[in-house]
Amino acid sequence: MGGIIYGLCALTALLCSSLLLAAYLRSRYRLLLWSGLCFAGLTANNVLLIADKLIFPLSDLSVARSAVALLSLTLLLFGLIWDAK
Repeated sequence: MGGIIYGLCALTALLCSSLLLAAYLRSRYRLLLWSGLCFAGLTANNVLLIADKLIFPLSDLSVARSAVALLSLTLLLFGLIWDAK
């Protein structure tokens, strides 16, 4: 059951990322770019979660998952600060 939930979370983040990036390509509103990149990183985070819990259960990928999540949120924060000017 956990694998289904992890997969649905990854698909949801991928859908959000693709919709945000497609909207950015149409409107060129930069906040959509930063949000899309953040959700792309969160998709990678969810894929690493699937790999950590289901594919490689004996190894610990929590540091890599946390690093990807931190990078993703840092991109969004950078975009919020950069475009606030």
